[in-house]
Amino acid sequence: MVEGEGVEANPHEDPWSGGPGMGPSSYPARGRLRLRNPLPARVFRVDIAPRFRLSFPAMLTIPLARLEREGSLDIQSEVPTDDPSWEGTELRFSAPLSVRGQVQWISSGEVLARIRLQGFLAQECRRCLEPVETPVDEELDLLFAPLEEAEGLDEENVRPLPENAAELDLIHAIREELVLSQSLLAVCKTDCKGLCPQCGTNLNENSCQCSTDEADPRWDALRALNEERD
Repeated sequence: MVEGEGVEANPHEDPWSGGPGMGPSSYPARGRLRLRNPLPARVFRVDIAPRFRLSFPAMLTIPLARLEREGSLDIQSEVPTDDPSWEGTELRFSAPLSVRGQVQWISSGEVLARIRLQGFLAQECRRCLEPVETPVDEELDLLFAPLEEAEGLDEENVRPLPENAAELDLIHAIREELVLSQSLLAVCKTDCKGLCPQCGTNLNENSCQCSTDEADPRWDALRALNEERD
């Protein structure tokens, strides 16, 4: 038998103790693997109030019926760098975007998502064109209300909750918030010298022999006009 294979669990043994005669700190002998935690990965946590929260390790699509029944859901998710949600935007991430927070069901039929976004945008310095990682750290309060109620509210951050919707996908709101909040004009450092406009040398790394007195061709037309007046 190959080590670690073909091991059968004994229903009379305590899965937490590791077997008869073994304490909590003991481990099975070599070649015998034992499941030490038979509970599933998703853990129900009972609050003092008559409701419980369910953690979804990697999900941004919220089942509304379950949310209404349980009151709140914890969110622990990551959006991949190649997620289709980033298509059509200038957002490029160097690592998956972390999404953490909680979604709550409000008795009036509204859904409130309080989340924190953390990650890094992969950008170019607008002066020297070198790669730059721009940190993203945003805290969002996203309020979703039934369609007829959302239309009557003046708050800009209220989003419509479609009637009879079975699920609520948060990624669309997250994309919208990031597009509006993130600047695409990144710089590698505040005193970046940029590129020489004549030879293209990165002036942060090397100097060049180009003359700084050379006239800017963009002003040729105005210069010619002034010469005619003289």
